Amino acid sequence: MIVLITGASHTGKTVLAQRMLEACGWPYLSIDHLKMGLIRSGNTDLTPEDDDALTSYLWPIVREMIKTAIENRQNLIVEGCYIPPTWRQDFGDQYLQHIRFVCLAMADEYIDSCFDQIVGHASDIEARLDDTGCTLDSLKEDNRRYIDAFERSGERITLIGGDFEDSLESP
Repeated sequence: MIVLITGASHTGKTVLAQRMLEACGWPYLSIDHLKMGLIRSGNTDLTPEDDDALTSYLWPIVREMIKTAIENRQNLIVEGCYIPPTWRQDFGDQYLQHIRFVCLAMADEYIDSCFDQIVGHASDIEARLDDTGCTLDSLKEDNRRYIDAFERSGERITLIGGDFEDSLESP
């Protein structure tokens, strides 16, 4: 089984992946780690700020890693924001039946009422070196972009609008 977790920044993708690793014992691949490895090794001229270009660059690699894991009957959790809304088009039925997809996003009202808590939990799993770009408005914009794009593609969104923990219990 492959669990594919995506969503806007600060929505808890890495927290969910870590919890699943601890509960299931399945390994997880952080697409951010792959991104930084390729950037730091000089295998790309892209930078961490090149989100759209990074999706185009990273997704074909991640997609083929997912296919390989399925073909080898291996469980894997894959998490990161570099998963395109049209991801299903890259897999035939023989692969899709082995993939569970989760897209996390936060409602505007949740962001308004919990912004300080959201930012306060930003480094719960991984240390964010510079989170100054995370503002109330940028967070809302990022979440709206994910909601709109993935809903247009027919995907179900796990919308965090009340209790964060309850939202992660049932994606």
